[in-house]
Amino acid sequence: MPTVDDILEHIGEFNFFQKQTFFLLALLSAAFTPIYVGIVFLAFTPDHRCQSPGVAELSRRCGWSLAEELNYTVPGPGAAGEASPRQCRRYEVDWNQSALGCVDPLAGLAANQSHLPLGPCRHGWVYDSPGSSIVTEFNLVCANSWMLDLFQSAVNVGFFIGSVGIGYIADRFGRKLCLLVTILINAASGILMAVSPNYTWVLIFRLVQGLVSKAGWLIGYILITEFVGLSYRRTVGIVYQVAFTVGLLALAGVAYVLPHWRWLQLTVTLPNVCFLLYYWCIPESPRWLISQNKNAKAMRIIKYIAKKNGKSLPASLQSLRPDEEVDEKLNPSFLDLVRTPQIRKHTLILMYNWFTSSVLYQGLIMHMGLAGSNIYLDFFYSALVEFPAALIIILTIDRIGRRYPWAASNMVAGAACLASVFIPDDLQWLRVIIACLGRMGITMAYEMVCLVNAELYPTFIRNLGVLVCSSMCDIGGIITPFLVYRLTDVWHELPLVVFAVIGLVAGALVLLLPETKGKALPETIEEAENMRRPRKNKEKMIYLQVKKVDIPFN
Repeated sequence: MPTVDDILEHIGEFNFFQKQTFFLLALLSAAFTPIYVGIVFLAFTPDHRCQSPGVAELSRRCGWSLAEELNYTVPGPGAAGEASPRQCRRYEVDWNQSALGCVDPLAGLAANQSHLPLGPCRHGWVYDSPGSSIVTEFNLVCANSWMLDLFQSAVNVGFFIGSVGIGYIADRFGRKLCLLVTILINAASGILMAVSPNYTWVLIFRLVQGLVSKAGWLIGYILITEFVGLSYRRTVGIVYQVAFTVGLLALAGVAYVLPHWRWLQLTVTLPNVCFLLYYWCIPESPRWLISQNKNAKAMRIIKYIAKKNGKSLPASLQSLRPDEEVDEKLNPSFLDLVRTPQIRKHTLILMYNWFTSSVLYQGLIMHMGLAGSNIYLDFFYSALVEFPAALIIILTIDRIGRRYPWAASNMVAGAACLASVFIPDDLQWLRVIIACLGRMGITMAYEMVCLVNAELYPTFIRNLGVLVCSSMCDIGGIITPFLVYRLTDVWHELPLVVFAVIGLVAGALVLLLPETKGKALPETIEEAENMRRPRKNKEKMIYLQVKKVDIPFN
């Protein structure tokens, strides 16, 4: 029975149909960016201070500048330069009383302003920002700052639950159906979030977006890798992730033009409405249909692909039959990911590497910080470093393979973290270079784990395997802030030491995985279990066939 890869060699591995489908799914990849990192703009926290009734009127009457108003009416920083008193406390003073003068108005109330009683911000806050965010609209600062943490945690919890649940549905009921459902729910929840009247509804709709958005992004990845031929699979997988980086750059520009969070949320959600048109543009995966014994439907789609590519399907390839030992369609199960020894090993190593990629990718950004104060330029520059990482992968992955570049990228990231611990502060330029190497290394590792994950599982559990393993990056995203900020309180460089150990261990574990360069996607459990010995088996088979033919001529 010919495989899908055999058929694609005749009808086109990356012709018009695949290019069109890849472009459409790459747009989906770019549109995932605002959900994954949109909190940078949707929930930015500007400088703020307590709003005190009467201060604005007194300032206008006295003709104060903003600096004078702050100096006279806002408490100074606390001990050790803490900003909390300035941002979260106010003088317990009635600013409407007429006895207050324009020159040092508090002098008549206390000889030293530090002796004046301070109280909480009962009347809200004043924010030094021309735009708005959920922080400024719902006052998620000071005692309510935990609500911002909850907002981000809700997205990661949604990623975790949605990836596992929707992954099972995608392997059970098909890639296309699940993709369209996730797009519809993502679009609806995104628009409803933009018009939500209060924080509670914003949180609920953000959670819903998390439940479906990452799963939709990964289903798109699975679809494009199943549509293209073997020789193009790695390239489209990498460029699909580069589309996410393009989304980072676009998000910075859109956020700059639209500094108000509701308009920004609505604008970045609207493309998902257009993605519903994919119902007429993208067919179901033939590989999945064959794994479910729906060979007639698979053949219709294969003929459609051949027609779009301007190719004819040879008669010898126009009948597909399931393996003899498969009597009924295969239903994916979570146990299939750990039932057999090799797939179990693959699952555990992949889960750890997803976790590592998330912790180091986000942790390095949090620990190093961004130079300057322009949030838009900082975000833009931080995204640019991801392009060289993708280029290096494209240039090396076919020459060297998957395993060694992947292991090396993890080790480079870990080594960069360890090296940064010993670089003195006065060599800031060297610290920046090492930090960029670490960021580039973990970006490569992130892209490699997504690529290889899809290549190590048989078709009927491929989607489930990718989504279950990748759910560990959501666990990493939840705990990374605690790793960074809590360990920094103990020793500023301690998070880098932890990141170094995690990265180096991940690189060593990658070497235990089989090389997938030049290999067809496994279709069955047996093929996935024997991935380390396909060349040897194939050579034995050819040898025996030649021997049988030669015997009659002796």
